[in-house]
Amino acid sequence: MKLTAGSRWKSAVCDTEVVIVRPPKDEGQLECGGSAMLAMSAARPPGAVPQPERSGGTLLGKRYADEARGLEVLCTKGGTGTLALDGKALTLRAATPLPSSD
Repeated sequence: MKLTAGSRWKSAVCDTEVVIVRPPKDEGQLECGGSAMLAMSAARPPGAVPQPERSGGTLLGKRYADEARGLEVLCTKGGTGTLALDGKALTLRAATPLPSSD
């Protein structure tokens, strides 16, 4: 799976969709709900559901990252699956505080 900046992916097991903001330093498999994510043009398999231990959910408009490998994604459609890179769950990035306008 070639993860490039701007490429869009969807989950095979839930409604989650993401866009790659920053690709990883090395190749890896982006996963959601314990299954590999699909290109936007691919069809979801019928009846697929997230693995129970990988169903923490994703939130619309939030960024998820693996700092060690350099990956950052933006969630464009939320779902029930947990995002991961090669089995390691991505962490929710905190919003960067803006400077005071006083």
